[in-house]
Amino acid sequence: MTARLVLARPAADDLDEVHALHADPAVWQHFPRGRHRTAFRTVQLLETFDDAWQVAGLGVWVARLREADGDHPAGTLAGVGGCSLRGDRTAWNLYYRFDPAFWGRGYAAELARAALDAARRLRPATPVVASLLEHNTASQRLAERLGLALAWRGVDPRGEGVRRLHADRPLDPVVLDAILAGMAGGAPGGSPGRSRA
Repeated sequence: MTARLVLARPAADDLDEVHALHADPAVWQHFPRGRHRTAFRTVQLLETFDDAWQVAGLGVWVARLREADGDHPAGTLAGVGGCSLRGDRTAWNLYYRFDPAFWGRGYAAELARAALDAARRLRPATPVVASLLEHNTASQRLAERLGLALAWRGVDPRGEGVRRLHADRPLDPVVLDAILAGMAGGAPGGSPGRSRA
C-alpha cells in the first residue's frame, strides 16, 4: 500500500479492468503495437504476472485508489505496475501502465518507488532496470527522478525507434548483454546495436 494506492497481486477478477486499460489506444501512444486487441492477450499478460510472483515473490500489482479522487471512487483501478525478475533473472524489470486519467499526478512515481523498495528488500544485489522508448519523455523523466541512470541507448530490436535502458546502478557487461539479448528475443543475430552510456 502507498499513500494513495492499494497494491495487490493481480487476480482473475481483475481481467476485465486490466484488459480495458491495456486495450485503450491512449495508453499505447508511444508503442501502438503493444495495444491489446483481445482479452486472450490480457489473460496471457496476467499469467506472466502470476509466473513472476511465483518465481520471485514479487511482480506486477494492480493499483487501486485508496480514497475517491475526483470522479473516481475508492477502489478504481488506476493502473498496474511493479518489479518482476527478467526471464534471465539478472535484473528486476520496472514496469507500469496507468489509465490516462491518472497521468501527471504522481501515481506512477508512487507505485514505482514502492516497487523499487520491495525489489531491493528481496534481492538487494540484483539491479533494477527500466526499458523505455526515447520519445516517451514522461517515462524518461520518471526513471531519472527515481534515480535510474542511462545504462544503454540503441535501436529498439522491434523497430519502434530508439530504446533506452535505465538502471539503479552501473551494469556489469555480462548482465547488460543478457538484458539486451532478452530485449531482442534471444534470436541469433537479433541483438540490438550496442551503445553503452
